[in-house]
Amino acid sequence: MSRIILTLALAASALALQAKDIQKVVLTTTPQMHCQKCETKIKNQLRFEKGVKLIEVSIPEQTVTVTYDAEKTTPERLIDSLKKIKYTARTLKEGEKASPASDNSSCPR
Repeated sequence: MSRIILTLALAASALALQAKDIQKVVLTTTPQMHCQKCETKIKNQLRFEKGVKLIEVSIPEQTVTVTYDAEKTTPERLIDSLKKIKYTARTLKEGEKASPASDNSSCPR
């Protein structure tokens, strides 16, 4: 009986050590995203960052929501990654809305 309890305790502690610090950050970009090409470009850039688990882009809301492992990357690294494709990004605070998409800008080249 004590061996079973010891085994369960060891298994529980091993699982606790493997728990990851999964975080979510919401970004908005400049220039604004306008089309599927913009979305694909952003997703293709971020998916190669270590620790990125999920990327959700909303063109109408002008947001990029990234779920990531905080032990492997940071919001600052994600923002720096987007600079490589000529997008400036910033973190939206909780409850903050990005500016709606306008029709007068073009996609960055």
